[in-house]
Amino acid sequence: MPDNDPLHRAATAPGVSRYGRIAAQLQRKIVAGEWLPGAAIPAENTLAAEFGMALGTIRQAIAVLVQEGLLERVQGKGTFVRNGLTGASMMRFFRFRADAGAPGSLATGTEPGLAIPRSEILSCRAARLDQGMAALFGLGAGARGLAISRRRWLDDKPRLLESIWLPLPRCEPLQRLPKAEWGDLLYPLLGSQCGITIHRAEDEVTFRTLDTDEAGLLELPDGHPCALVTRRAYDLQGHCAEYRLTRGDAYAFRYQADIR
Repeated sequence: MPDNDPLHRAATAPGVSRYGRIAAQLQRKIVAGEWLPGAAIPAENTLAAEFGMALGTIRQAIAVLVQEGLLERVQGKGTFVRNGLTGASMMRFFRFRADAGAPGSLATGTEPGLAIPRSEILSCRAARLDQGMAALFGLGAGARGLAISRRRWLDDKPRLLESIWLPLPRCEPLQRLPKAEWGDLLYPLLGSQCGITIHRAEDEVTFRTLDTDEAGLLELPDGHPCALVTRRAYDLQGHCAEYRLTRGDAYAFRYQADIR
């Protein structure tokens, strides 16, 4: 477990609570793959016996990992390791009409009954990372990564253009994978091919205009307003495993917040 992991630092600090130490040990089981995403963890009584701790201490430790987003409680069924992100969430920023020329329902790719956008891999190649990108992935100067260009389609129209960088050699299996076998979602592919579970992601939205090449690929006018989503995605260990730039029509952009 990396020293920069907040739960690890808390568990190893002087005077740390018993449940904090247990939470760190449970986290190590998840990170090591002993408990896989989607799997139920042992019953609380079983864990209490394993660690020689009171049941209340085990429950506090589990509550910490639930708050951290590593575990989730399912009423009447037990406690499970959370599945990683699927990657479809990028579409929450955009609303596209099923028919641009007619008023109809809006598609987001994440609402019930609506299809996930089709993904088209335009290119995939190994490239030398600049110093900032290498540092983001925890790699040294001169490190290489996988540079991917992807276009995403909805209703037979190109909607999003993405530039994705992945660290090598962690993601080397994708370099050898035929484009036709990538499928529509990246994160399940990272899990099956590279053993990487994307646990969380940070998205930042800014705005600019499309350059000539981008506009052509999105079938929009040169200089069209563009929403740019910058994503940093992290694995269970807290390591950055993906850097992504997503461009989409700014006129289709939406922002929604539930403020209470």
